Amino acid sequence: MTRPGGTWQNWGRSASVRPVRVERPRSAEGVQRAVKAAAAEGLTIKAVGAGHSFTGIAVAPGVLVELDELQGVVSVDAERGRVTLRGGTRLHRIPELLRPHGLAMENLGDIDRQSITGAISTGTHGTGSGFGGIATQVRGLSMITADGEFLRIDETHNNELLGAAVLSLGALGIIVEVTLQCVPAFILHAVDEPAPLADVLDTVHERATENDHFEFYWFPHTDVALTKRQTRLPESTPRKPLPPVGKWIDETLLSNGIYRMVCATAQAVPAITPPFNRLAVKMTGDREYTDRSNAVLTQSRTVRFREMEYAIPVEHLVSAFRELQQLIADRGWSVEFPVEVRFAASDDLWMSTASGRDSAYIAVHRYWRADPREYFDAVEQIMLRYGGRPHWGKLHSLDADQLRERYPRFDDFVALRDRLDPQRVFGNRHLERILGA
Repeated sequence: MTRPGGTWQNWGRSASVRPVRVERPRSAEGVQRAVKAAAAEGLTIKAVGAGHSFTGIAVAPGVLVELDELQGVVSVDAERGRVTLRGGTRLHRIPELLRPHGLAMENLGDIDRQSITGAISTGTHGTGSGFGGIATQVRGLSMITADGEFLRIDETHNNELLGAAVLSLGALGIIVEVTLQCVPAFILHAVDEPAPLADVLDTVHERATENDHFEFYWFPHTDVALTKRQTRLPESTPRKPLPPVGKWIDETLLSNGIYRMVCATAQAVPAITPPFNRLAVKMTGDREYTDRSNAVLTQSRTVRFREMEYAIPVEHLVSAFRELQQLIADRGWSVEFPVEVRFAASDDLWMSTASGRDSAYIAVHRYWRADPREYFDAVEQIMLRYGGRPHWGKLHSLDADQLRERYPRFDDFVALRDRLDPQRVFGNRHLERILGA
């Protein structure tokens, strides 16, 4: 976020900028005025949410618009289960806003610090082979275009643009309102348990389809997968949440406090990483509980890191994962962060990583003070061989020519950008790299 002295930086400390000025509008009309003023001055303008993208997608060298004041519910359509939210609303606030109406978001990612517009615009997703990313829950939105006009896109207004606008990379306008299709509030029964990695890989597709939500983590230098599976239950189901003390030990003391110290120490003494990873899989990942959907799907992560994630066709998951395993072994790297594997259903959004295909996601991480380039670059080459598409908010090296080959509607999206923002009022260097000038 913006620091004293006017410098903005993202959460992962992988992108920063000193904008010409920062604006904090309190209304959609305030955003409109900011866009018109920037365009009149020949400045670019970009909105930022919580800064949880690791790429430079939100970097604003001209006018930076912070949407922190643009939060909350605009309207509720209880009959259809739809809720319209202001664009800066943080994901972690939404469950409490929906609860009085007996509603919940259909699915969530494992981090909920992002704004709703940042999450949908970069393709944030959770896990579950029957569920799409957060953007697939959107039924309408309003944005301020480059000429300062309000553009409503929904089932009755400019519907042909919805597949592009809900996952727009911040390139088409500033989204000020989002209408979500919600579901009746529900409970999740969660089982977190370690399992032999070889067994998980042999049965991963069955595990993904037999459970409502399934994912696993693998700490390099171990032969164990930490599996997480969840079953959706009616809201009336009795809750059996994690005991507060046990949850604090698992999520605050071990997963964040001690882990932060180990990651920092490993920068000077890499040899401690393999034995710590082996210890970590023995100390964590074995618990069962039942709680509200958002309490199960999301978790607190305070250890700062950098991440690359690729979506590949689900049928290639095991082959790609085994190549990644072999890569780490062959290179002799000490990798302190786990590899994460998740799933998502095919969708029809133009720039979605799951567009047109059921997808598996493989995410790799490094501690924020470590240089991730050698590791990430090598893993990226594996993912590309399997038709991988990079998560828009996470680190990757691809440019417009390479991405065009991976998205059937890439040129349609660029043409829409040319129409809505011909002067690149919402542009920056990162968008120029991934979409072209």
